[in-house]
Amino acid sequence: MPKKQDGTVPAADSDELEPTPTPQPTIPTTTISVTIPTVNEDEELDDDDVILDDVAVDPAAATIPAAGTRADDAESPATEPAPAESAPDEIEDADADPTGEAVEPAEQTDVDDRGPEPASAPDTSTAPSSAGAPTQIAAVVATVAEEREDAAAPQSVSARRFQTGGPEPAATLTADRLLAQRAAKRTVPDGTLQRAVYFGTGRLVNLGDARKSRAHKELTRRIAKPFAGSARFVPVLSRKGGVGKTTVSVLLGMALADARDDRIIAIDANPDRGTLADRIGGEHEHTVRDAIRRHDEITGYTEFSTLVARDETRLDVLASDADPHVSAAFDDKDYEQVAELAARYYSMVLTDCGTGIVHEVMAATLDRADSIVIVSGASIDEARLASETISWLEANGHDALAKNAVVALNIPTQARHLVKLDEVEAHFRSRVRGVVRIPFDPALAAGSTVEFAHLKPATRAAARELAASVVEGLPTQRPVTA
Repeated sequence: MPKKQDGTVPAADSDELEPTPTPQPTIPTTTISVTIPTVNEDEELDDDDVILDDVAVDPAAATIPAAGTRADDAESPATEPAPAESAPDEIEDADADPTGEAVEPAEQTDVDDRGPEPASAPDTSTAPSSAGAPTQIAAVVATVAEEREDAAAPQSVSARRFQTGGPEPAATLTADRLLAQRAAKRTVPDGTLQRAVYFGTGRLVNLGDARKSRAHKELTRRIAKPFAGSARFVPVLSRKGGVGKTTVSVLLGMALADARDDRIIAIDANPDRGTLADRIGGEHEHTVRDAIRRHDEITGYTEFSTLVARDETRLDVLASDADPHVSAAFDDKDYEQVAELAARYYSMVLTDCGTGIVHEVMAATLDRADSIVIVSGASIDEARLASETISWLEANGHDALAKNAVVALNIPTQARHLVKLDEVEAHFRSRVRGVVRIPFDPALAAGSTVEFAHLKPATRAAARELAASVVEGLPTQRPVTA
């Protein structure tokens, strides 16, 4: 290097310094790779999004030059690493021309009265060194992890108390606050593909439930609508025998009992010999006649439950009298006693009415009804009689029940090809609140015991749709009877 006349060496930033081809040592840099999920401003992470458990740091991404460092850098003691926020600025300031001349920024976004600083020797107090690089990586990772935990974790007790200005009520001890968020989000989805992706990615990718599973859960929500007050009464009736009234009563009761948490009972109020209890199987030694005889002795559900038969869906059934001579005496007063007992211990009471609509039991049943189900076959005469039943209700002071009714269209095999079912359904939709088709099922046509879980999926779906339609027409609130 040339010397001046006084024997001194010119400074590194002097204009008289002539460039030399010797390359200058570079400042050691550290590259940090951190993977953080990005979220739009208007969106939140939910169960369907990928939740990253840890921040990924690639140790190989941190490059520390092994040679070419300046002597004063190697001899300088290890200094404390700079904060993570200042790392990009320090690397940017160290971007100087190898000749020692300061490089003017191409575009300056912030106005600074001081102007660009001249190039100078690198400051070892701020530049990362080989000894402090691992410490700086750990500091950045810890900072990022702490920010993510602060964003997801609920406020501390002291922070909540500071906001409310006093002790917290018991209602603040919620599951969202006390349980681990990661465990709450790891809900196994329904669906073959969804489960395969969920477990195949180590529980990281949750596609959510399949379309059929979502529809099933939505239908369950409709059926399980909560009620307040006294019991709801839903009679199932038809004007013609042999259309499947008892079958529809069984399907409706099983679908309700399977989806709801409260108690459901079906009463066989057929003045003649009814077969409702025979369709659910199990023992049913007692009948409605026993309930009438012990009316004044029953003081609790435990005693009443000994008179009913129960199936696998928790549907309780009170059978009719097996002796036709005795059952002929079952009248409206007897039904009132049985209905009064059922209303004490059940939230929904289904009534399998006898054939016809003019007998005494039918009158008492309609007086208590909140909604009705009219069963119709798919033949011309069966559909016509069901429509005339609606007309009879309208003409005899039950116009509200007729408008709120649901028609169960029971389809035999041959009717699917001989009758235009769409025309039949369109006719009933113009007169009542809803229409549900019950498809043909060999398990139902045989007239044997009905096992809800072994029915065809289409049959179970139709029964659940019928239950949802009935529940939607029932009042949510009603006064409690004395």
